[in-house]
Amino acid sequence: MQLSEDQVRQFEEQGYVFLPSQFTEAEVAAMKADIPRIFAMDRQEVWREKDGKSVRTAFAAHTYSEPFHRLAHHPRMIEPVKQLLGGDVYVHQFKINGKEAFEGDVWQWHQDYGTWKRDDDMPEPRAMNISVFLDEVTEFNGALMIIPGSHKAGVLEAGHDLETTSYPLWTLDKETVARLADEGGIVAPKGPAGSMLMFHGNIVHASPPNISPWRRMITYISLCHCDNHIRQFKRPEWIAHRDFTPIECMADDCLLDLSRQPAE
Repeated sequence: MQLSEDQVRQFEEQGYVFLPSQFTEAEVAAMKADIPRIFAMDRQEVWREKDGKSVRTAFAAHTYSEPFHRLAHHPRMIEPVKQLLGGDVYVHQFKINGKEAFEGDVWQWHQDYGTWKRDDDMPEPRAMNISVFLDEVTEFNGALMIIPGSHKAGVLEAGHDLETTSYPLWTLDKETVARLADEGGIVAPKGPAGSMLMFHGNIVHASPPNISPWRRMITYISLCHCDNHIRQFKRPEWIAHRDFTPIECMADDCLLDLSRQPAE
């Protein structure tokens, strides 16, 4: 799969591209079938909200779940990223964000590359996020909000928030967010399960708490150009991966053929 010239231009100018219904209902069902097993796990990769019960994030699920291993090698996800980054990529981070009904907490305003630079010493923002909606995302259940064009501001000053939520994050101050939003506005891509959102590592984004009765579950894969791999290893390997092997794509129908045993 390749992005069109218009889609490449939008990514360069706005910092994101939204592709509704990129994966079919059957493919989404194949991934979601493994969610109860993953979320029930008592392991360090499964990070919970402050209530100690609701799953905030399941890190590195592609290493212990066959459906998500396949998603991380899916050509509909990998090929357009290689197109935008200009070469082979590896998985820097993989996570499933739960955003449970009534319990899903806020993700504060931040830039992902800011974290990758400060915590992992990633040399350049030659990396990006790809998200796949596992549930329908609406205006009610904590849709991801992004500020178009904010990636052009470069790496912004940030403070390390260790208290607001259960997961520490390098966050932006209110004045910076207000200024960027006045310039670029705010958008919240919404769509059915199976939709895919690609966004630049420097795009400013956040999501509100989910106080609706509907879960908003999204998989996020951070892909980095292999030449741009991280140089610092202070975070656990299951948060910032250290295998810089180029991803080899599987067949386009790989999510519909799950006869192999789950990855361990």
